[in-house]
Amino acid sequence: CVPQVVERCVAAAGYSVGEFAALVFAGAMGFAEALYAVKVRAEAMQRASEAVPSGMLSVLGRRETNYQLACLQAREHCESLGIKDPVCTISNYLFPDSRVIAGHIQALQFLQENARKYYFTRTKMLPVSGAFHTRLMEPAVEPLAEVLKSIEIQKPLLCVYSNVDGKKYMHSKHIEKLLVKQVVSPVLWEQTMHSVYERKQGTEFPYTYEVGPGNQLGAILRKCNLKAWKQYKHVDALEDED
Repeated sequence: CVPQVVERCVAAAGYSVGEFAALVFAGAMGFAEALYAVKVRAEAMQRASEAVPSGMLSVLGRRETNYQLACLQAREHCESLGIKDPVCTISNYLFPDSRVIAGHIQALQFLQENARKYYFTRTKMLPVSGAFHTRLMEPAVEPLAEVLKSIEIQKPLLCVYSNVDGKKYMHSKHIEKLLVKQVVSPVLWEQTMHSVYERKQGTEFPYTYEVGPGNQLGAILRKCNLKAWKQYKHVDALEDED
């Protein structure tokens, strides 16, 4: 049944670095070249992380939550501490009322301390070393851009959705441009889920397979679109090896 699933696949998407896997699956780039690009990307982002004490905060909000105001006041707090041009912004849109906010560590600490004021029902620091998908990652842009120029990128054989705008990639230059932009742009995963599963009322939802360790994307899909989630299955990438 697995080969049939692959042959009949109509769309793919990957979360953050997983976008490279989605593009390899869709025939847009070779596995070895994508792996090299991911290595360069990871090393460049790590170097950018080491330049500024920063991080990422997972936030669960409510209908009253104003994320933009919270980020603005956290930046103002950083300025009061003498931090010039501080960063505090939404870096990941997960599902309704769930966001990841990234930026200077002092801004994130301020948000945690003032969680009730901003109607956050839960906050949790993520175990990462930097503010990924914000402009603090700008030093990583050039190294990734250079390596992508040296890679042969084809038009995907099936629809692949971009994290940057939640829309389908159009052609190889479009892929190259948006993969670079993705490093400093928020991951619009919630918006991507709406794009992927948008259909006329009464139309059946396709089968969805999450491939890889963990089933976090399935949990997010359930929150974004319960009907689509009912056709969801998880495929553990390590099962065959076991």
